[in-house]
Amino acid sequence: MLSFKDLQGNTVRLAFEEMRFSLNPKHVWVICRYQNKWLVTNHRTRGLEFPGGKVEADESVTEAAYREVKEETGASVETLTFIGQYEVLFEQQSIVKNIYFASIKSLENQASYFETEGPMLLSELPTDIRTDKRFSFIMKDDVLTYSLEKLAEKQLV
Repeated sequence: MLSFKDLQGNTVRLAFEEMRFSLNPKHVWVICRYQNKWLVTNHRTRGLEFPGGKVEADESVTEAAYREVKEETGASVETLTFIGQYEVLFEQQSIVKNIYFASIKSLENQASYFETEGPMLLSELPTDIRTDKRFSFIMKDDVLTYSLEKLAEKQLV
C-alpha cells in the first residue's frame, strides 16, 4: 500500500488489489485509451480528466465504470481491467474509488455529456501535468503516476 498527500493536503492511500479499502466503493475512475491515444473528458469546472463518478444505488461498481465512460465521452468500452483502489481521507469522512483501465472500441457523438463538455483525445499526457492549468486536480496527484506505472507493468499501455 502507498500513502501520500493530495494537492489539498488530504491523505491518500492507494493499493493495487481489489477491495483493499472497501467491499462496496461508491466511486470509479477510468483511465481510457482509444486508438493509441488517451481519452479524457473536459469537465465544465475542473478541466481535463479521465471519466469517473459515483456508483448509483441500482448498479455494480463495474457497471458504474461503463456508464461513466459512456456518459462523459460517448465511448463504448471494449475491455475493462481493474487496476487498484484508493481512499482519500478527509477530516470527517473518506471516499473510496476503484481505478480501472478501459480499452475503447468506439467513440460516438452524443447530444449530452452530462457535466462535461465531452471527449478529448491526447497523444500523450504532459510531463508537467501538475502545473498544467487545463487539467483537473484529480489528474495531479500520485494516483495517476502510480496507476500509469502499473499499466506499463501489466503491459496494458
